[in-house]
Amino acid sequence: MVKTAGSHVIGSLSSNSDVRAAAREAMTAVLATFKPGAPVLIVSHFDADGLTAAAILVKALRKAGMSAETLVIGKGESPWDPEVTDRIAARSPGALIVADLGTRPDPVLPSCPTLVIDHHVPTGEPNGAVTISGNGLDPEPTTALLAWWASAALGDQADHLWLAAVGLIGDMAEGLDFPEIAEAQSRWGKTALRDATSLVNAPRRTAAADSGPALRLLLASDGPKRITKGDDADALALHAAKAEVRAAMDIAKRVPPVVGGDVALISLDSPCQIHPLVAQQWRGRLKDKVVIAANVGYRPGWVHFAARSANGRDLIAFLAEHRPDNADGRYGNGHAQATGGALRNADWNGFIRGLGFPGHRWTHERQRAPLAAGLPGQGHGSAGPEVPGHPALAEGSAPQVLSRIA
Repeated sequence: MVKTAGSHVIGSLSSNSDVRAAAREAMTAVLATFKPGAPVLIVSHFDADGLTAAAILVKALRKAGMSAETLVIGKGESPWDPEVTDRIAARSPGALIVADLGTRPDPVLPSCPTLVIDHHVPTGEPNGAVTISGNGLDPEPTTALLAWWASAALGDQADHLWLAAVGLIGDMAEGLDFPEIAEAQSRWGKTALRDATSLVNAPRRTAAADSGPALRLLLASDGPKRITKGDDADALALHAAKAEVRAAMDIAKRVPPVVGGDVALISLDSPCQIHPLVAQQWRGRLKDKVVIAANVGYRPGWVHFAARSANGRDLIAFLAEHRPDNADGRYGNGHAQATGGALRNADWNGFIRGLGFPGHRWTHERQRAPLAAGLPGQGHGSAGPEVPGHPALAEGSAPQVLSRIA
């Protein structure tokens, strides 16, 4: 049974003990506001949860005879960015569904009927939109599961349950007490669902961050084995993406953390989105620290970072305490124990000074050489002795200090 946890639940699920029914009712209500004859545009995140939510919604809407299109938000983007908003408006949607991209008070496209489906900590309740938020529920449903519940308003969606399961696994919610995951595992197989999730999640972590092959496969498939066993161009692209990310991780896992007070900082320079994976790995080793993996190479001019903790500390509150003046909506969103953000280089420099990491100048070129080549022993690409099953920890070596980025 899903129940309200200690935190405040916003939106259509906030006052209903039957959250599955409430999600259906919210979808029914918002469907009545959609402009007839115009396409519904599903704007989603590019991870497994966002992509499967988009696939569920597209399949359900099209099965019901409606026109549905997708727009996936890519590397370093937000639907609230003016240039992204312009792309959305250019599609002339009759309605908008914003999936797995956060919950903010500002509308993405004013005057366009909008449904927000999300499970991250909200920064406010969306104005003029119907909201289906899983944040604050216990257990917390992912966006894909929320989309699957809501799409039942359009008819039986049993054949799309595997997509919701992939979204749950992708957001590490496989072990939560949802009967849907057990049902999907029984029907499609636990291993097949896990393997499909790993492949679907891989493209967004690559340097190109092209989630197109993953979304096309999700839309074309009737189960996970079409993804894991396929040999067409899209399936092969997913395997290539997984190999690219694995190679980047083989280098990144050798970078030792710099520990200062209650923060452990791991400096990376990779075009791949590996910083969340690195932070998650070190979280289990440095259980009493706030682990921050920072990536200067992900997007020029910016430092993207992931923060994780195993000690129950509210990391959104932690980042709020240290928020730089110029931080935008990319900073400090997500979940209490899994958050992060992006800061321009100058703002990052001030941020880490505030965390107690002063010191010498750390240049982009100095970081790139050892990591790009995969060679230890220079600057912040150096590695300590590896501990089996864990990233390398520089034991007995002088602590390194990450201070400023040129």
